[in-house]
Amino acid sequence: MTRRTKATGASGVGHKNVVSAVATAIYDRFSSSGQLKPVPENIRLDGKTCLVTGANSGLGRAVATQLAARGGNMILVCRPGHEEVVEEIQLATGNPDVRLMTADLADMASVASLCDRLRDQNVRLDIAVLNAGLMPLQARKSPQGYELMFAVHFLANRLLAERWWQDGVIQPATDPARTPRLVFVSSEAHQSSPPIDFDRFGAFTPYGLKDGMKFYGQTKLHLCTLASELSRRLNSSGRVQVAVHALCPGPIASNIARESPVYIKPILKPIMKTLFRSPEQAAEPVIYLACADEMGQRSGVYLHMMKEKLPSARALDPLNGEQLWVKSEALIAPYIREVATA
Repeated sequence: MTRRTKATGASGVGHKNVVSAVATAIYDRFSSSGQLKPVPENIRLDGKTCLVTGANSGLGRAVATQLAARGGNMILVCRPGHEEVVEEIQLATGNPDVRLMTADLADMASVASLCDRLRDQNVRLDIAVLNAGLMPLQARKSPQGYELMFAVHFLANRLLAERWWQDGVIQPATDPARTPRLVFVSSEAHQSSPPIDFDRFGAFTPYGLKDGMKFYGQTKLHLCTLASELSRRLNSSGRVQVAVHALCPGPIASNIARESPVYIKPILKPIMKTLFRSPEQAAEPVIYLACADEMGQRSGVYLHMMKEKLPSARALDPLNGEQLWVKSEALIAPYIREVATA
């Protein structure tokens, strides 16, 4: 495979605020050089178990539907109240092997409960797409007191990865054709983020509309740094045992801006509908990382839409990765100790 990488850095004008983020999204939407080819429809996932978080709407639902259409045995992770999505995806794809597991990814106790159920049901994941995301209008606390995006975008995924490896839900590959894959849905906004403040790691900081994009990008930097560190740790022998990838799907006409102020929605909605891609189109890079044969033989790939590039230098820095791992280990420790005690 020819690797289409380029120097790291944000495209367009960056993601310092909502206006610059929208301008950059439109720039990205119509930049077509260096595109990878979509995965052919005849590539199947029969017999493989796939899990998608945030699968009830938007990008997560589109990804889950496309994986189901390829024959994957689907586990949809959603908050309670979305039971209808199972039957809808079954009817849309003709695949009966679709089931729901409820969890609130903002609540670490709920994430730990999800891990318990997967372990107790002897689930072995081949593909996990960690997609769930949000952008609140202002800072809110999770049940454990963390900022909501920090909890959902980063800490929940950190706990899931730790528990799955510990519980054997994800196991090292013995057959290169069955290399398990972890795919993190991130954002190019991480490229514009300031460094992670490890002195106040996990501390709640209030913010409003003006600073929302800054904190969104910060949590996506946490996520990209986690993906890089996981790839190093799970494949330290030099052989790909677990393929860990990340991506930015580009501008999507989804409901992530559902908490936008009333006065902005009349402006934002037409822009998103006209200039942003549909969730089905935006799912292309996720499907590529989850299904393309070559992506099971590599690890640490980052895609911006359908272009391979480098994540930020901060996300790639092993020292940042080590600090992130150690600092977050203390935050998820109660949910690891509970398992050991049980």
